[in-house]
Amino acid sequence: MARRLPPLNPLVFFEAAGRHLSFTRASEELHVTQAAVSHQIKSLEEHLGIVLFHRLGRGQGLTLTESGRKYLPAVTTALDIIRTHTEALSRELRKRVLNILSLDSFGSLWLLSRLGRFMRGHPDTDVRITSAEIEGDALAKGRADIEIRYGLGNWTDVHAVRFLTETVFPVCSPQLLEGRHPLREPEDLRHHTLLHDVMATGWREWLEAAAVRCVDADRGPGFNHSNLVIQAAQMGEGVALGRGALVLDALAKGTLVKPFALVQPSPYAYFVATSTKANTDPIVRSFRDWLIQEGAVSQQELDRIAEADGHAQVRQTAADPAVSSPG
Repeated sequence: MARRLPPLNPLVFFEAAGRHLSFTRASEELHVTQAAVSHQIKSLEEHLGIVLFHRLGRGQGLTLTESGRKYLPAVTTALDIIRTHTEALSRELRKRVLNILSLDSFGSLWLLSRLGRFMRGHPDTDVRITSAEIEGDALAKGRADIEIRYGLGNWTDVHAVRFLTETVFPVCSPQLLEGRHPLREPEDLRHHTLLHDVMATGWREWLEAAAVRCVDADRGPGFNHSNLVIQAAQMGEGVALGRGALVLDALAKGTLVKPFALVQPSPYAYFVATSTKANTDPIVRSFRDWLIQEGAVSQQELDRIAEADGHAQVRQTAADPAVSSPG
C-alpha cells in the first residue's frame, strides 16, 4: 500500500509561518504575497482535516493549535533533512573532475607527495590520476585533461611546457657509507651491487663521465620501473643511478644519500602537456601553473644538491632536522 503524503509545497509555507508565527514574515522569507501564504496554509489544513493556526485577528498575529505544535517539529526536521541532502548533492554536482595522465614512477615518487597542496587550494576539484602505460592515448582521445610527459619536448600534437629537468647521479642507503667497504670515492663501487633502471640512462655513461674503469657497468639486477630501483636502494641492496626528481624526497627524508659529487645532466625533462582545446580550460590552466611552480621549487633543490659534493650533502641531511620531504 502506497504511503500517503500531504502536498509538499504547502508544508514549506506551514513551516515558515509556524517558525515566525506570522504570515507576513513567512511571505517575506519565501518571496511571495501574504495571500499566497494564507492560501497554502488553508490548502494544507483542508488536506489534513485539521486546523493548524489560530488567527487572532488584525495585528495580533498567530498561534499554533495543539495539532500545529505537534506537527511543526516533524515538518521542520523533514525539510531540514531534504535541504541538507540537496545542498550536498548540488556541491557534488558542481565538483569538477580533473583527469591527469602520469608516468607511474613520477606519480608515486614526486607528484603524490605534493598533490595535497593543489587539492587544498581547489576544494571543488577532484583529481583522477591514471598511469600513462595503461592509457597511452588518453590525451588524444579526450580521456585525460593533462598529461605529464618525459622526453625531449618535441611533440607537435600537444601544447607542452617543461617544468622540471632531469639529472642523474648515484644514490644509496646511508648504511653503505659505513661497513667493510664504505663508499668514499666512485672507485669504491667495485665492492657494491649496481642497481639498474633499464628505462633510463645506464651506469656505463656515468662511470665514463667519472673516469672510473675498474667497475663492470653491466653487473647487477635491473628493473623496468624507477620506483623499484629506488626501493631496492633504500633497502640497502645496492647503489642505484638515481633520477633527480624521483629521488628528491628520499634524499630530503634521509632514506637515500648522494655519496659522490658528480651529477650527470640528461637531455630529457618533464613536461606538462595539454591539448589545444583543454589548454583554455581554467582548471586545467590552474593545475598546469601549479605544476610549473612546484617544479621550480624542486628544481632549486636539485640545483643545490648538484652543486654540493656528495659527502657534504650527506652531512647536511643528517645534521639538519628541518630537512624533510617538500610534500
